[in-house]
Amino acid sequence: MARVTVEDCIDKVDSPYELVLVAKERATQLNSGVEPTLDKDNDKNTVIALREIAQENVKVNELTDSAVYKLRKHVEQIEDGSEDDDEVGDDFENLYKGEISKSGTPILPSKRARKTPEKIQVSKEDLAELSESAKPDIEAPTSDEAETEQEDVSLEEVSESENKELDANTDDSEASNS
Repeated sequence: MARVTVEDCIDKVDSPYELVLVAKERATQLNSGVEPTLDKDNDKNTVIALREIAQENVKVNELTDSAVYKLRKHVEQIEDGSEDDDEVGDDFENLYKGEISKSGTPILPSKRARKTPEKIQVSKEDLAELSESAKPDIEAPTSDEAETEQEDVSLEEVSESENKELDANTDDSEASNS
C-alpha cells in the first residue's frame, strides 16, 4: 500500500493545525480500543488515523469537537441550585479543632461526622410493648411430664437412638456425594 502523506489529508481539513488535532484525537480513540474503519495492514494507529481522514471514513467535525472539549481547562458544570455547605453553616473557624496532619495540613471532620442523628423519643408504653414481644414463647413442661419422660428412657436407649441418627445422617451424606 502507498504511504499516506499530509497532502492526502490536507484537503479534508481547513488547516494543517486542525489536521494534527484531528489525527491525534482519532489515534487516541484507536489506542483506547475503538475499532478502526479500515484494515490495519500492520500499520500504527497514527497512520491508520491519517488513512481514515484521507478516505473520509470518520467525520472531521466530530473529531474536532471531541478534541476541543477534552482540551478545555474549564468545563461548564450544571448547578443544581442546592448548596449543602451553606445550609449546614460551615466555616473554617467552627470546624477546625486544632488537629494537624503529619504533612502540616489541617484535619477537618467529614460531613458525615458533622451531621448529628436525630434523637428518637420512645414512650414507656412502647417500651413495655417491645419488652413483652421480646420474651420467648417457651412452654416449660410440668413436673409430672418431666418425671415420666425421665423414668421411661434409659441410657442405653438414648445411645442406640443417637447411633441410628448418626447412621442415617451418614447414609444421607454418602447418597448426596455420589
